[in-house]
Amino acid sequence: MLKIPVTADDHAQGDANAPITLVEYGDYQCPHCGHAYPIVQRVQKHFGDRLRFVFRNFPLNDAHPMAEPAAETAEFAGSVGQFWPMHDAIFENQRNLSPETLLALASSLGLAEADLQAALEAETFRPRVRHDFTGGVRSGVNGTPTFFINGHRHDGPFEFEDLVESIEVRLATS
Repeated sequence: MLKIPVTADDHAQGDANAPITLVEYGDYQCPHCGHAYPIVQRVQKHFGDRLRFVFRNFPLNDAHPMAEPAAETAEFAGSVGQFWPMHDAIFENQRNLSPETLLALASSLGLAEADLQAALEAETFRPRVRHDFTGGVRSGVNGTPTFFINGHRHDGPFEFEDLVESIEVRLATS
């Protein structure tokens, strides 16, 4: 079960009153999360306003050295209302993640590279990333991506058909 309930502080797309909330704990450098990224977009389109999607950071720093800076970059962008454009841009450039890429993505969204660089050096957004990570650990997350559907962990495959089927089951029982 999801131990940290979804709140207004989460990064969410969709109606807060949607009958289904899909939470992903993800790592921007994880190839499996990169694979899941377009699948989640298809799931969102499939369910439309019946689904709210929440993304939480779960950087696996030992395996993915750019995961933490990428998460902090997304949070930096989120501080000025640009979380989702940055989230998408990072996943769309996942194979080329580097400090230079993150700065260029910020610039492409009209954000000051110098401000991002300063925030990364000061670890301004690290507490937010750590909060997500700790909540994931408390919820039993031990790899990425990990999905929760209405608070229940989805332990099956995360291909489109599998997620849709699991969501349909939750819709039928809610």
